[in-house]
Amino acid sequence: MDLNFLDANKLEAGWAYLVQFAINQGMNCLAAILILLAGWWLSARVASAARRALGRTHVDETMRPLLANALQWMVRVLTIVLVLSQFGVQTASIIAMLGAAGLAIGLALQGTLQNIAAGIMLVLLRPFRVGQYIDAQGVAGTVRETGLFMTELTTFDGVCLRVPNGKLWGSAITNYSENATRRADIEATVTFDSDVQRSLEALRGMLASEPRLLSEPRPEAMVVNYTQQGITLNVRYWASNDDYWNVRFAFYERIKQVLEQAGSKLAVPIQELHVPGAGSVPGAVKVSDGAAPARTAGAAPRQPVQRLG
Repeated sequence: MDLNFLDANKLEAGWAYLVQFAINQGMNCLAAILILLAGWWLSARVASAARRALGRTHVDETMRPLLANALQWMVRVLTIVLVLSQFGVQTASIIAMLGAAGLAIGLALQGTLQNIAAGIMLVLLRPFRVGQYIDAQGVAGTVRETGLFMTELTTFDGVCLRVPNGKLWGSAITNYSENATRRADIEATVTFDSDVQRSLEALRGMLASEPRLLSEPRPEAMVVNYTQQGITLNVRYWASNDDYWNVRFAFYERIKQVLEQAGSKLAVPIQELHVPGAGSVPGAVKVSDGAAPARTAGAAPRQPVQRLG
């Protein structure tokens, strides 16, 4: 094969250009990697420093993680821009590329962007704050942190629960810690032969002996309903959020004893079964209180009758 048409000088110049180009691009790649690593490390340091600085200010605890995360991502976006500039990408091109990428990412990650928007609205409108106990349609717990994408809750049994911000923002939020006081209603049903007035006086005495109740609104004991089992009495009182559960549990322990000391009995549902021809059928069951046993052989079908206890 005749290679005389190749110019040795041109080959040497082309080879030198390729070597120089590879060296330049290698240096650019190395510089881009270093910038990327430094930028990512710096973004973490900036976020950590922002959290410490905000912790020494009066900024609400719910906003602190959101502001720190925003600063962290600002540093990361600047880092990406610097990395692209190492390869000769112009600023206008970077902005156009980021706009196009943002549009594509926005279409692909609509749910994620919805969580970000919901997180911003949660921080701005503040339906809850860090340390408050909330319930959002079955999602309940004490708020630990509200981030860009998710809100962290701690349940009653100490489990960490991470909920997307969009789920919280799109549901009705019940905040049990927002108000300083709460009302409680405890019901107890006594039998029809009980002395209602004496029972109410005993319950009012129990309320008066509890120092953790608020004097206003005034604690009350009243009759609220008549049921098949008996007369339903209600104890209603107001207490501070700190004492709410302790007082409620204490009353659950005392109500039965107080009513029995007043001569009243708590109504218990009793089921009475009448078996036709039970006296003539050997082994047939006549009456049963509580759970019904299996029907004996040869016995006619039983007809359940409710007897008021």
